[in-house]
Amino acid sequence: MFNNKDLERYSRQIVLKKVGILGQKKIHSSKVLVVGCGGLGTPVIDLLSRAGVGEIGIMDHDKVSISNIHRQVIFTSDDVGKYKVSILKKKISKINKNVKVKIYRDKAEDKNLGKILKLYDIIVDGTDNFKAKFLLNKFSLKYKKKLIIGAISKFEGHIFTFDFNLKKSPCLKCFYQGEPSEGVLDCETDGILGSTAIITGSLQANEVLKAILNVGKNLNSHILIIDLLNLKFRKVLFKKRKGCICENI
Repeated sequence: MFNNKDLERYSRQIVLKKVGILGQKKIHSSKVLVVGCGGLGTPVIDLLSRAGVGEIGIMDHDKVSISNIHRQVIFTSDDVGKYKVSILKKKISKINKNVKVKIYRDKAEDKNLGKILKLYDIIVDGTDNFKAKFLLNKFSLKYKKKLIIGAISKFEGHIFTFDFNLKKSPCLKCFYQGEPSEGVLDCETDGILGSTAIITGSLQANEVLKAILNVGKNLNSHILIIDLLNLKFRKVLFKKRKGCICENI
């Protein structure tokens, strides 16, 4: 499967006892969908392509704006006005030609998300609104996928990891009993430090790779709250909510 150049490319991962050549094969065989190619999605896509994930789906309907550049890695000023997914496909090919990239220049909606999401093993949320996050939750639950959700604002990041193959796994609605207001974790109105987005996205990518390799402890049934202003990390446990949609899985 791997030639000498591949082995050299991934040598610093393969040497890890938790990875090895078998782990690298797992990474190469995996399919990951990233929905939202902004402050969270771009570092996730960048790191997963460098790690050698075999197939990455990227879904976003937006074009790059100048206000994106300070936090959305990979994009440059030359990319302003161009569709994000098209730029990312070209740049991933320059990072790692071994990665198959499928782009979806669409907004995540009820009518299209299910048929796309079911094609992938792990789903990563990089969206900037809770309507999309709840849709990802709904279809990941339906198709029993692993879902890694991120949200950012100011100096703070939140990460959830759900494995809907597990009977005891809660879902996003167990934590948010109602849909949060539009102002919750909204970087457009509250502002965002670029490093907050990149650190949170990097931790999401780390959760993806651990899930592929089945190593370490994941965040299932927890929310990780990242306070980068005061440099505090906190994990909060939550359980299935009685009467929630996830009780039937």
